[in-house]
Amino acid sequence: MNKNKKNTAMNATKSNPRTAFLLGVGLDKLHNESREWLSTIAFWKDETKFFARILKKKDFKNHTTSEYGKILNNLDKVHADLFDYLSDDIIAHEKLLARLIKGEKGIADEDYREQHHKLSSRMDTFTNDFRVFKKMVFGYVTAL
Repeated sequence: MNKNKKNTAMNATKSNPRTAFLLGVGLDKLHNESREWLSTIAFWKDETKFFARILKKKDFKNHTTSEYGKILNNLDKVHADLFDYLSDDIIAHEKLLARLIKGEKGIADEDYREQHHKLSSRMDTFTNDFRVFKKMVFGYVTAL
């Protein structure tokens, strides 16, 4: 590793602990994290179906569909689509890992790790966004 790359890597690890962690973690750990993400997304999909049923019952019970209820239903559908996109990206990421392990030319460990970091950031963002959505659903359903 030349001096510039080494300094860049050291600066990155100082400024971002997550980057430092990823640089030192074995590929098997990153693979396990990807598998956990897929499991989490599968759970979120189940939750989304559950919320859709609750929202439908709430609207049926009230014999009306409020604008807020419509928004929540639409968000529910958007999340379901986003789960599929995110799952597809993680599966593609896992396929990249398989190619990396096989020693396929043109694939670098660093590329996989960088992609993993981006997926991790997306998962964190989506986790927070989905948490907000769930709070909205709970607030709507429990309102009189």
